[in-house]
Amino acid sequence: MASSTSVGIAPARSAPTVSASIFQQDSFVARQKIFTLTPKFVFFDQEGKVLAFLRKKVFSWKDDIRVFTDETQTFELLRIKGRQVIDFGASFDVTDSIAGEKTGALKRRGWKSLLRAEWDILDVRDQEIGKIREDSAFRAAVRRLLGQLIPQGYTFELQGQTVGTAQRTWNPFVPTMRVDFSNDPGKRLDRRLLVAAIVLLMTVERMEESH
Repeated sequence: MASSTSVGIAPARSAPTVSASIFQQDSFVARQKIFTLTPKFVFFDQEGKVLAFLRKKVFSWKDDIRVFTDETQTFELLRIKGRQVIDFGASFDVTDSIAGEKTGALKRRGWKSLLRAEWDILDVRDQEIGKIREDSAFRAAVRRLLGQLIPQGYTFELQGQTVGTAQRTWNPFVPTMRVDFSNDPGKRLDRRLLVAAIVLLMTVERMEESH
C-alpha cells in the first residue's frame, strides 16, 4: 500500500491544486438522463448548480469518456479512457484535461465483482492507494437476484479507512447517485479520481447489471 503522500492521495493538510468547481466538492449529486437520444450525466452541487456534464452513446470497455463543465461541451475537464476491449479486470486511466496530466487509474476487480462490486484506486504509477466496494456482500447477493429493487451503495477506502460513500436512489427513470465525502474535508482522495469513479460506477456496473 502506498504512503499517504502518494499521487492520488493529497496530504491531509491541503487540497490538490485543481480549480474546477466539481473537483472542490465534498458532497454532490450525479444524475443520469436516459430518455434522450444519447444518455446524459449531470453533476450538481448541494444547491442544484451544474458542476459538470457528459453525454454518452453506447458504453464499451475500451471507451474514451470526456467530462465537460456544461452541456455546451466547450471546456473539457477530465478524460477517462479504457485500456482494453473486453476484460473483467478492466482498467481506466484518468487524465486531467486542464493540466494535461494523468491523475491515476481505476481498475475493476473482475471475478470478485461478479458477486460484489470492487474496484482498486491506483496512483499514476498504478500502485494501489485505495478501494471502492459495494456496501455489503449480503445486499449485493440480493441485488443479483432482484435487480435494482435495492439501490447500490459504495464505500471508498484509503489505507483501510472509509473516506466517503456513494449511494444510488431508487429511481428507474432518472438514475441518481448521492456522493458524500464530508469525512474527507482535507481531500485525501483526489476529487478527479472520485468524479471518474462515479462515472464508471454509473456506467460499468449498470451495464453488468443488465447482463
